[in-house]
Amino acid sequence: MRIFVTAEIGINHNGDLYIAKQLIDVAKIAGSDAVKFQKRTVEKVYSKEELDKPRESPWGTTTREQKLGLEFGKAEYDEIDRYCKEKKIEWYASAWDLESQAFLCRYNLKYNKIASAMITHAELLREVASERKHTFISTGMCDMGMIDRAVDIFRKADCPFELMHCVSTYPTNDEDANLNCIPVLRERYHCNVGYSGHEGGLAVSYAAAALGVTSLERHITLDRAMYGSDQAVSLEPALFIQLIGGVRKIEKAIGNGVKEIQEKEVPIAKKLRSHIPLESHR
Repeated sequence: MRIFVTAEIGINHNGDLYIAKQLIDVAKIAGSDAVKFQKRTVEKVYSKEELDKPRESPWGTTTREQKLGLEFGKAEYDEIDRYCKEKKIEWYASAWDLESQAFLCRYNLKYNKIASAMITHAELLREVASERKHTFISTGMCDMGMIDRAVDIFRKADCPFELMHCVSTYPTNDEDANLNCIPVLRERYHCNVGYSGHEGGLAVSYAAAALGVTSLERHITLDRAMYGSDQAVSLEPALFIQLIGGVRKIEKAIGNGVKEIQEKEVPIAKKLRSHIPLESHR
C-alpha cells in the first residue's frame, strides 16, 4: 500500500504568504501528497489572560500580537487554495475550534485533520465527523480511553478515518517514539494507522514506514533557525526530499510476505547449486 505523505506547514509560514508558497513548492518537488496548515480563531482558542501576557515576537510585545501575526485569514487561504490547485497538490488543515472548522468548509477539501490537542474536544469531533470526509486523527497526549471515544464518534457518524500514532514532545526522543503502538492501534481499532512524527532526523519515520503505516506526516521548514516554535522539529527541504525517497523505497521493499523462490533467483540457484546431487534438492 502506498503511504500518504503530508508535509505539515502548520504555522512555519510565519504569517508570510510568500513563505507558505515556497513550502508548498518544496512539498510538491519532494513528492508529497498534501500540505497541511493549522487554523485557529485566536480569541476562542486562547484566554484573554494568556493573550495579554508579555511576549516578544516579530509582530509585537504580547502573546495576542504573536498569535494574530501567525494566523492566515480568508485572503491568504483563498490564495493557498488557488496555488495548490495550480501546483496539483492537496491541502487541508487542522481546526482548533468550531469557527475555524466552519471557515475551512468554504473550501472543497478532500481531508480533515484532528490535532492531538483537539481529540478530547467532542463537539469539534462531531462537527468534523458530520462532514464525512476522510479524517486523520492524531493520538498524541492520549490514552486508549480518549481514542475509544474519538473512534466511537467517527464510527457513529459513518465518517472514514485513520488514526495517527503520535508523541507530542518537541522534539521526540528516539526512546520515546513507542512505534509498537502502531500495530497495537491497528489491531484494537481495525483501521488504518499512520504516523505523525516530531523527532529529529529520518530513522524513526523510516521505521514507522516499515511497520506498515498508511500515512506519514512531518513538519517542513525552509530553515530550522527561523522564528517559530515548530521550526526546530521540522525538516529542511533536502532532508524532506530524502525522507520521501526513502519511504518510497521501503514501500517497494516490504513485499507480500510470501516466501518462495523468485523468478529472478532461479538461474542463480541453478548456478550456485549445480554441484549438489539432484535428489538433495527435494
